[in-house]
Amino acid sequence: MLSAGFSVAQEPLPRDTAAVKVYFQQGQATLDSTFRDNGSRLDSFSRRLASFRGDTTFQIRSVRVVSGASPEGSSKINRSLSERRATAIRSYLEKRVSLDGHAFEVESPGVDWEGLASLVESSDMSYRDEVLEILYHTPEFVIREGKVVDSRQRQLGMLHGGEPWRYMEERFFPELRASGVLVVVETGREDTSSPEPVAPPRDTVVVEHRDTVEVIRRDTMDVLCPIVPARKPFYMSLKTNLLYDVALVPNIGAEFYLGRGWSLGGNWMYAWWNSKKRHNYWRLYGGELEIRKYFGRRAAEKPLTGHHLGLYGQLFTYDFELGGTGYMGGKPGGTLWEKMNYAVGLEYGYSLPVARRLNLDFVIGLGYWGGEYHTYDPVDDHYVWKETRQRHWFGPTKAEISLVWLIGRGNYNEKKGGKR
Repeated sequence: MLSAGFSVAQEPLPRDTAAVKVYFQQGQATLDSTFRDNGSRLDSFSRRLASFRGDTTFQIRSVRVVSGASPEGSSKINRSLSERRATAIRSYLEKRVSLDGHAFEVESPGVDWEGLASLVESSDMSYRDEVLEILYHTPEFVIREGKVVDSRQRQLGMLHGGEPWRYMEERFFPELRASGVLVVVETGREDTSSPEPVAPPRDTVVVEHRDTVEVIRRDTMDVLCPIVPARKPFYMSLKTNLLYDVALVPNIGAEFYLGRGWSLGGNWMYAWWNSKKRHNYWRLYGGELEIRKYFGRRAAEKPLTGHHLGLYGQLFTYDFELGGTGYMGGKPGGTLWEKMNYAVGLEYGYSLPVARRLNLDFVIGLGYWGGEYHTYDPVDDHYVWKETRQRHWFGPTKAEISLVWLIGRGNYNEKKGGKR
């Protein structure tokens, strides 16, 4: 700054910027210190920020939070995820790092399309140029006559049979599920050095002005601070097959989410109704184990939802007789194993959200049903054995319309009916 009577040189303002991310699990907005090394980075920042608090010349000038989401889900859910992730990191910064009272700049754009374009540009993925063409020149939604007729997400998903999408889903999408935080800290010190005055002309009264040159040093820090160990989301369900319930066969099942779209489940049924005087028997009991893989957009939005394929195995026995020929599965009077029939097969299903904590699961299974069975006729107060056969059946061996109760932390549907 120049002034009458002397001159002072001003140094340029040194600046340093850095960006840091807190990563989130797919479909989640809960800070998890154990996920992708979030905790150690958050701890490191906390210690660094604390080292500045002892110096009163340091002052936080701005705190900027930008949160994004990956593009698998609907735009509404992605916006909600983006906002909740920003809220989670802001709340953490205010409470755990004592940044309450500071002005926050928060951006929650939903899908981080710019971040995805940057990752694609720096990659050597197949069909890279075609992907970039869509990212840069296709609107997020193509609207005609007030209706959405196409979208950027759809074009990416359809490109070359979904091959580029699957590549990005595995390598790029996890990088987009994040909150980036930028904290700017400034320190100002007065320069009190006295410049040499310029000799004034004789018989002139000089008023000497002292100006202070404020040298600002900017330092930007990674604001990813430790969290109180966050409780991990937990997904499971209890269910009952309504088809069995209508057939007077009480049943219950449970399913546990294993991660990455996989789940393990089991079902049990037990009906032992009889009226010996009228020769009526309605007996069925047994169980099933199954493993499933969920896939598709709904499954990407929330576990235990959407399309699924599975492998199942069943053990069961039965005795049905309604006044005529009766059918009994397994060997009469045999061991538990000898009484059992068995089935194995492949299933396809779709789990549809119908309420905040309820789904309807539609399933059909095809496979093999084997085992011994007997036929008999009721005669007076006795039963006459007719035949012993071995069953070898290929075809439908499973059907479900199950009412599913979602249980666990974070295991709920965003909106009734799963509307987007």
